[in-house]
Amino acid sequence: MKKKVAFATCVQLGQSCIEEILRIGGELDLLICLKDNKAKNKSGRIYLDEIAATYNIPLLKIDNINDDEVLNTLKAHEIDWLFIIGWSQIAKREVLNTPTYGCIGMHPTLLPEGRGRAAIPWAIIKGLRKTGVTMFKLDEGVDTGDIIAQEAIYLNETTTASELYKKVDEMHISLITNNWDSVVNNRINLQKQNENSATHWPGRKPEDGEILNVMTMDEAEKLVRAVTHPYPGAFFKDETRTLRIWSAITNKRHGEIKLSDGYLIPIDYEIEVEL
Repeated sequence: MKKKVAFATCVQLGQSCIEEILRIGGELDLLICLKDNKAKNKSGRIYLDEIAATYNIPLLKIDNINDDEVLNTLKAHEIDWLFIIGWSQIAKREVLNTPTYGCIGMHPTLLPEGRGRAAIPWAIIKGLRKTGVTMFKLDEGVDTGDIIAQEAIYLNETTTASELYKKVDEMHISLITNNWDSVVNNRINLQKQNENSATHWPGRKPEDGEILNVMTMDEAEKLVRAVTHPYPGAFFKDETRTLRIWSAITNKRHGEIKLSDGYLIPIDYEIEVEL
């Protein structure tokens, strides 16, 4: 018997997964999304009303994934697996244990590398040549659960956050395509993460995108690529204005912004005048 599946998301990455499940003929028994007034400014925020209505799937709008309302609804629909994708609230033990077999998440690194936050910017800042997306069974830790499947993404010295975000979205879809049948027929093979290889990446804030004169050309150029769209962008401040920089090149001899070993030349940028 195929398992009953629910899906919780409020971002585009999750919606892409839902659309792929439906495209390949899969069925979803419940959709969960934040209430409309929640996280309005979250990057990639989406609403599931249209897709729920189109496919006649029950939709639950909530304040928090750990609310009693969620637990009761999962029980009422006899959910076997719950996907939680692109959800910033941490699911607690009771939520994880309510579906018959548990909860499934995705993380945009090759776990156990890069547990934590801001995976796309960090991959570029760290100069990685390979990252990826991991589908895994959620536990009470942060990105520590058993691995269901992984697929790799390759980067080069020009990869931007915009490009990597698109590849991550595509990889979410690919993982759904390649593993959906195993999930609904309960044929997944779980692999423990190697704790000796685990790394943890901290969260990032918009102010972390500031370009400083003490940076090297390599550091500044990577930062610009790492926090361009869909992120808030790199910026450089002088006495009267702020340059919001979406793309740039470097030069050892001349340029707009002096760095420790050369110059940064903004290509696509906006001028924000200080009042």
